[in-house]
Amino acid sequence: MMIKSLYQKIFSEKTRYNFHINLRKAKAFFLSGNSFYCPCCSKSAHRFLEKGNGIEIRSNAVCPHCGSLERTRLLFLYLKDNTQIFENNPHVLHFAPEDALKKYFTTNPNYIDADLNPNLATHQMDITEISFPDNYFDFIICSHVLGHVPNEQKALQELYRVLKSGGSLFLLSLMNLDAEHTLENPDFNSPEQKVRHYGEKDLERLYGNDFADRIKADIVRIDRIDYRREFSEEDRQRMALGNGRRELIYLVTKS
Repeated sequence: MMIKSLYQKIFSEKTRYNFHINLRKAKAFFLSGNSFYCPCCSKSAHRFLEKGNGIEIRSNAVCPHCGSLERTRLLFLYLKDNTQIFENNPHVLHFAPEDALKKYFTTNPNYIDADLNPNLATHQMDITEISFPDNYFDFIICSHVLGHVPNEQKALQELYRVLKSGGSLFLLSLMNLDAEHTLENPDFNSPEQKVRHYGEKDLERLYGNDFADRIKADIVRIDRIDYRREFSEEDRQRMALGNGRRELIYLVTKS
């Protein structure tokens, strides 16, 4: 713990972030093989890297080449196969941008990547105060962000405000698929309590099967998409598309 604290004091967050990326890529050199395939970077590996905490360790979660996670790979496949988000330079807002997806927007002048942490995106932005006019974006990607926001309803209001009529918002989050209702308790305020009850140390809630009800509004239509079902069991295993707890896509379309 002392070494970790010293490491964080000596090196900036951005430096630490880049170090972890380079370390991951170095590991990829020793993982050559064809057992696993990443659709985000079109590269294969003998195995993917694990991800998780003391509560849950997910094997073969992280592509060693591009860093994509299960949800990132599945979302990329869905976007590529079912939308025009990568065509004709639409206005795109991407919160907490994943590098594996972000690279596909490098030539789009209308792409905005944003995060509350300035070290993780080009634009520093609070999702509850989006600095763009009404009806501005054709697409919004918000994967594993909403569950971390204390004021969930304010964030949704802002997302719906800046989304164009006919535009699409893609929401994903960690979910307990066995729970009818979302677990949200203000008494769970320490990292240890949040990990124990929510699964991650900085989550504000663990969503249940009432997620669609929580995000509904008169101006939007909501479709729950389990895109894993479009692939064979063999392909789901080879691309490591997860178990559904992190990969459900809620497609929100503004009327």
